[in-house]
Amino acid sequence: MSLVRLNIKGISYSQTQNGAYALILNEVDGDRKLPIVIGAFEAQSIAIALEKEIRPPRPLTHDLFKNFADRFDIVVKQVIIHKLVDGVFYSSLICERDKIEEIIDARTSDAIALALRFQAPIFTYKNILDKAGIYLKVNPKKEDEDEQDSILVDDLLADELELNAPKENYKSKTLEELHKMLDEAVANEDYEKAAHIRDEISKR
Repeated sequence: MSLVRLNIKGISYSQTQNGAYALILNEVDGDRKLPIVIGAFEAQSIAIALEKEIRPPRPLTHDLFKNFADRFDIVVKQVIIHKLVDGVFYSSLICERDKIEEIIDARTSDAIALALRFQAPIFTYKNILDKAGIYLKVNPKKEDEDEQDSILVDDLLADELELNAPKENYKSKTLEELHKMLDEAVANEDYEKAAHIRDEISKR
């Protein structure tokens, strides 16, 4: 499968939901965008790395990782967004130490925060871009491109909320069943479902 290089266009925020952000990636040799919903902490970390002039007084988690890697001569060579399942992007860090290459699984938001710090290129596979990439429709009434991006984020979040809405009635489950379901949700990295189950356990 052929790889497509992506650039970071920036981070857009939701006009309707506080703390909701999307990372907007651009296809280097094309017009498609790949929007990825991320959390507030990751958005802050990526924004700080993009700005360059902003230096936190103490290292953030991704800065700590970079400092640790530098100390032990580990280099992140590139990031590959390699899988898309149920709206969740999966990524890999391609690292190198002593000319030995290693592949490390990572959340896409973390992988991109690190790619910025290592100045590593970001890639995805063509089939993922074909599936999730979008052409941003230009609305003549919206002259500000950032405003169009924030509307795009709202659309994305609406889709994600619909996709991740709890489909099960957890009230009918026993505490033992809920704890087992919680473990399974965490193991599958379905943190949205895990949050709904945790809320039900807390109510008990």
